Amino acid sequence: MPERAAGSFQYGGQAVIEGVMMRGPSSVAVAVRSGDEIIVDREEYTSWADTSPWLRFLKWPLVRGTVVLFESMVMGVRALNQSASLAVGEEEGEGLSGWDVFLAVTLALVVGVALFILFPAWLGHMTRIWGLNILGQSIVEGVTRLAIFLGYLLGIGCFKDIRRVFQYHGAEHKVINTFEDGADLTVTEAAKRSRMHPSCGTSFLLVVLVISIVIFALVGNGPWWYRFGSRIVLLPVIAGLGYEVIRYARLHRHSLCSLLIVPGLWLQNLTTGEPDAGMLEVAISAFRSVWVHSQ
Repeated sequence: MPERAAGSFQYGGQAVIEGVMMRGPSSVAVAVRSGDEIIVDREEYTSWADTSPWLRFLKWPLVRGTVVLFESMVMGVRALNQSASLAVGEEEGEGLSGWDVFLAVTLALVVGVALFILFPAWLGHMTRIWGLNILGQSIVEGVTRLAIFLGYLLGIGCFKDIRRVFQYHGAEHKVINTFEDGADLTVTEAAKRSRMHPSCGTSFLLVVLVISIVIFALVGNGPWWYRFGSRIVLLPVIAGLGYEVIRYARLHRHSLCSLLIVPGLWLQNLTTGEPDAGMLEVAISAFRSVWVHSQ
């Protein structure tokens, strides 16, 4: 992957309310549009794996994927709250506390596990009465999980405000693609780039869904508590594998390895929209803030 003064670090981010969050090697910046003004708020950030020499194992392959997932969830909740405050001009300190962020992430995990993990597992378990073997049950489980995921994306895409967030999502991708292509970080250059990106969370989730079908088929069958327990216990393993697949495909994006993430790129048509020039300006502002700080 072409990098400019970034070493092996892979920049990333997400769309927020009327803006974009970008993550750099040592900081996170949230840029939002408030009227004609672009407000940028950058703060220092240290990955959990760098907080202590004893935690360096968190950077190991298969482990780092789970760490990145949890870090992204925490940063995402904080960035959404921060963007809402910046957009309406609230005073600093009026947002979510650390405890509030913890509760929000925990609630999201509980709902996500129940909806995307346990319910499909229960449905796959019930198909035993049809005489399906473990592979057939895993396929039913995986297809159910994928259908819920697609239904969720299509459902939230019906809301005008969410579609606007999806446009900022597209702006985030375009700016990162511009940087990785070695082009000037301008609105004109960013507008030429694709709004799809191989490291998008949408692609990651799709890869995880596919991997889960294989992994869950390998663990064998058993009573309901075994099926439910194995799904939860193996979540970090599947997340780690999914991260490594996405990471490898991104580093070799101009080779045949890129075919691994083509379905994920197609799926991003549901989670990204074509941004306007103003949205690209916001994404560029967020990216420049973390990029300049890393030099």
